[in-house]
Amino acid sequence: MTTRPSDCGRSPSCRCRRMCKESKAWEASMSDYQKSAGERLAKRVAALQGCSRAEAERLIEGGWVRVAGRVADDPAQRVQDEAIEIDAQGLGETLLPVTLLWHKPVGIALAEGQPLAGLIQAEGELRPWHLKHLRCASPMPAACSGLAVFAQSPGVQRKLHEDALLLEHEWMLDLPGAVAANRLEALEQSVDQLAPGPRTPYLKLSVGSRSEERSRLRLALKGYAPERLPQWLAQAGLKPQALQRLRLGRVALGQVPAGAWRLLGMHERF
Repeated sequence: MTTRPSDCGRSPSCRCRRMCKESKAWEASMSDYQKSAGERLAKRVAALQGCSRAEAERLIEGGWVRVAGRVADDPAQRVQDEAIEIDAQGLGETLLPVTLLWHKPVGIALAEGQPLAGLIQAEGELRPWHLKHLRCASPMPAACSGLAVFAQSPGVQRKLHEDALLLEHEWMLDLPGAVAANRLEALEQSVDQLAPGPRTPYLKLSVGSRSEERSRLRLALKGYAPERLPQWLAQAGLKPQALQRLRLGRVALGQVPAGAWRLLGMHERF
């Protein structure tokens, strides 16, 4: 009686032994790979803390986990044998969405929907999780400074977007020297250049102070395109040394230094 040849030309028992060896070799290689690649930080934190993966991700995104002494806010980060510290302060904390008011310095252009991450650092009540989800709701050209609004709640973002042409913006202009009356008239007569649509924007112009060295103007604008503001002023022959947004709707920036921020108060409404 002859034995039916296997695919490799050997007996079935021989083939099984070979496949078993190959399987063990593959498992060993995968084990080595997994050890070298490490595991997800969220999985490690969940094991260390004895909590759910979702709770581990909250601790990580909240900035309460350190890997090798550094804050790690990415749950997908791979870790091996690094020392992991979990701040007990984060165990009872709840991450709630916020609206942030930033005093944007000159030189940074902001587009609608732009993330806040990378522009400021997380500190105090502002956690890394907030920075990841806060989005710009008040576009502003690089030449301007002042109040910039970043919203985290989709409802607040939608509200500011839908009411963008209805909210009044207050700007302060610092100009060198005394401003002639005909310059101000030119601004009022050319305000339609700021219109994003067929309607002429609302403009209220007032002179705060005027001297031979410096003039300060205040503009209240509504229904306009903020990105056109510097060009509109230049066409009227005005070159402001400072062009700062002070207020958006009913919310004022307040005494916040350039580059600093504050959170929108519970009773503040745009």
